[in-house]
Amino acid sequence: MPVEIRELIIRAVVDPQKAGERSSGANAPTFDRDALVQACVDETLRILRREKER
Repeated sequence: MPVEIRELIIRAVVDPQKAGERSSGANAPTFDRDALVQACVDETLRILRREKER
């Protein structure tokens, strides 16, 4: 029997001393914002189609 999670709670703790620091960006991944939005839209539509089939 599959289990469906309807709510997900994520908690984080921010260290106030490190909150003001910013990384130089050397380790940060680069991404294309338009491509990311399109991927999210595609995945959402795929999920909705799958639910409609059920």
